[in-house]
This record gives sequence, structure tokens and C-alpha cells, in this order.
Amino acid sequence: MSMDKEYSNYNDEELIVWLRDGEESVTEYLMNKYKNLVRSKAKSMYILGADSDDLIQEGMIGLFKALRDYDIGRDASFLTFADLCVSRQMYTAVQASKRQKHIPLNTYVSLYGSVGRNHDGEEEELVNMIFDAAGQSPEDVVIDRENVVQLEQTIERELSSFEKQVLDLYLTGMRYQQIAKVLGKDDKSTDNALQRIKTKLKKAIAANAT
Repeated sequence: MSMDKEYSNYNDEELIVWLRDGEESVTEYLMNKYKNLVRSKAKSMYILGADSDDLIQEGMIGLFKALRDYDIGRDASFLTFADLCVSRQMYTAVQASKRQKHIPLNTYVSLYGSVGRNHDGEEEELVNMIFDAAGQSPEDVVIDRENVVQLEQTIERELSSFEKQVLDLYLTGMRYQQIAKVLGKDDKSTDNALQRIKTKLKKAIAANAT
């Protein structure tokens, strides 16, 4: 019987117990099982300017740390814990590579990139969310390269370090609850930061359009 067939009959938490008891082959099985999670995260983080292969490598390190540190009695499901560890590892790597210059919205595409799905399950774009908050339509304003540069300058000038981190992760499609976990903050302060970001960007876009 192959390793996959042998282990597939058990849940992750049961396999972690086996791993703690010295069954090292569980590590290889779970690393292989969740490699697609790592690849998916790498695709979303790529918008922040990191190299895809480097992100995958960092993600696998995060996955290994999840296997090492998972506490069955304390943490949620292993999948939830692994997702958090992978995201943290990747984002730390992105931050380290960008310390010399921090400009989240460095392309036109970033503004029109998906930031997840709305309540109807439809893809949602950052620019739409900003204008929706003001009751405006993005079609009313042409955001060209010059305006994007001005918006980048607004981000550098007006957003706090924490708000920049929240915006970075928001652009990858994370919701504020996930962002809070990655940054080690509470949900309320993260959601408040997200609302401040939208307000500041909305004002910047409106000013550029006049």
C-alpha cells in the first residue's frame, strides 16, 4: 500500500500525533498534500513584487514550521494553522525584500486587480470598492499613469506603516480577519485600518480627478 493511500484514511490531526510519536514519513506526506496551498498563496503574493519561485520556497518553509509547531490542543485545524504560517513566512520575505522602497501600488494593474469576492461571490476590484464607498462609479474617472504615481505618493505620505502592511495584504485578496492573523493584530484594529485606507485613497483619487 502506498504512503498516500495509507495516510489518506486519517485526518491531519491524527497524522500529527503520529509525527510526534516519531513517524517521520508523515512530514513528507503532509508537505506534499499542502504544496498546492503554497503555490496558490505564492500567486496571490506575487502582486507585491516578489519572485514566484522564492515565494514558493518560503511558503514550504512556513509549511514545515506549521508541522513543527502545531498544537492540537491549542490551535484550530491544521489547515487553518498551516495557512497562517505559510502566509506569515511569505509576507515576511516580501517585506525583507522591499525595505529599501515601499510602494504597494506600483502598477496600473494593482488598482484594478481582484481583492477577493464580494457577498454575491463576484470578483471585487480595489478601485470599485473605493468608489463604492463614495457612491461614485470608477467609469467617471480616468486613472492614468500620472494619477497612479500621485496615488503612490499619497500612500507613502498619508498611510502609516501598519496601514501600508494592511493594504499590501488586502491587495493579495485577504480579508481583514486573515490580515489580522498574519500581522498579529486584533480584528477590530485591522478593520479600522482598512476603512481608513479606503477613505484616504478615495480622497486622493477624487482630488486627482478634479
